[in-house]
Amino acid sequence: MKKQTRLCTALLAVTFLLSGCESVYYSTMEKVGIHKRDILIDRVEETKESQEESQEEFQSALERVTTLIDFQGGDLQETYNALNSDYQSSLSAANEVSANIDKVEDVATALFEEWAEELTQYKSASLKRQSSQKLTNTQRQFDTMLRSMRKSESKMEPVLSSLNDNVLYLKHNLNAQAMSEIKGEFTNLKRDIQQLVDDMNTSIADSNKFIEQMNSGN
Repeated sequence: MKKQTRLCTALLAVTFLLSGCESVYYSTMEKVGIHKRDILIDRVEETKESQEESQEEFQSALERVTTLIDFQGGDLQETYNALNSDYQSSLSAANEVSANIDKVEDVATALFEEWAEELTQYKSASLKRQSSQKLTNTQRQFDTMLRSMRKSESKMEPVLSSLNDNVLYLKHNLNAQAMSEIKGEFTNLKRDIQQLVDDMNTSIADSNKFIEQMNSGN
């Protein structure tokens, strides 16, 4: 069922996102029984998965950098090619993460605005109060998750920039002396990648928690 929902979401997303009209997309999805809440959960899941994939790419780069720190000789051209491949893969994965986070924030904003507006339609003070409290709790939970996502996202650009610097340096300095000269850079890069991986773990855990809370109706 989830796969069918995702397929439907993806197909309609292509149609309406290309036209740059998210509101029309949300309205059309509601007509087929898929509401903003469902889209939010689905997008958080997709973002979490893209973070996991990005984490794997950065982890691969981390292992490569660790190897370079201990470099004792070998084929420098092969070493450069491998590190450049890690950089390109990490860059692509990072861009996907950022795009997915933006989509999560967009649908959440639409959902919370709609929810707040609908509170004015209640006649029952008790139900209105309960719904208002759930809105507050959901927004609080979402804000915690989004901050975590944005924090790990903010760590990606500096790591990618540093990784690119090292790739460029190696490209034009494929010799043992160059490897020795930039070992300090590799050490700093290793530290930054490890911190990024740790932050992504936190973000992924917060995403899982949010999905669980949304699915439980809390």
